[in-house]
Amino acid sequence: MDTASFSARLKHLGAEIRDLYTFDAVPWVVGYSGGKDSTATLALIWWAVHQLPPEERTKPIHVITTDTLVEQPLVAAWVRSSHAHIREAAAAQDMPIVPHMLIPAIQETFWVNLIGRGYPAPRHTFRWCTQRMKIQPAARFVREMVTKSGEVIMALGTRKAESSNRARSMNAREAGRRRDHLSPNPGLPNSLIYSPIEDWSTDEVWMYLMQVQNPW
Repeated sequence: MDTASFSARLKHLGAEIRDLYTFDAVPWVVGYSGGKDSTATLALIWWAVHQLPPEERTKPIHVITTDTLVEQPLVAAWVRSSHAHIREAAAAQDMPIVPHMLIPAIQETFWVNLIGRGYPAPRHTFRWCTQRMKIQPAARFVREMVTKSGEVIMALGTRKAESSNRARSMNAREAGRRRDHLSPNPGLPNSLIYSPIEDWSTDEVWMYLMQVQNPW
């Protein structure tokens, strides 16, 4: 895709994000790992909402990252530093963005299960760590938000081009959409999934990250 076409697409996507954000009072939860897809997603939402007048930036945008407590130390330190920058930039720019660092419950941590319960080391056919250490803390946070607000919109950096399995699951969720661009989350009642870069290629993600200033 040429630069002009991509710029037009970004303009359209920014308008879409603002329409969704101002449509109702449902809070947003953005999944952020610090990787390219989640960074592009958060930056897109940030810049789109930033274009609204301050009086229209009325509902919170929660940014969640799960620290499994066994991350590579340099990566873990970088992500925590990123959260600090997000918090500072949001305050300076009058943005309703609040970062949250989540951790697994003690009974779901790596060493409790590996040594305490005798689980085998995670492998491709038995990836018990992902569900317990990454997905469950995020799900717990979303359920708490649903209890407070009744509904939540989850913004994720998932893309169909990642894999054929990802494309199939995203297409299946699309079939059950109740509103434009928002798919039901089968695992978490009263939460809807918004994937603003769902149709982007990997090249487009890198194009965006290299051409648009990181807002935090």
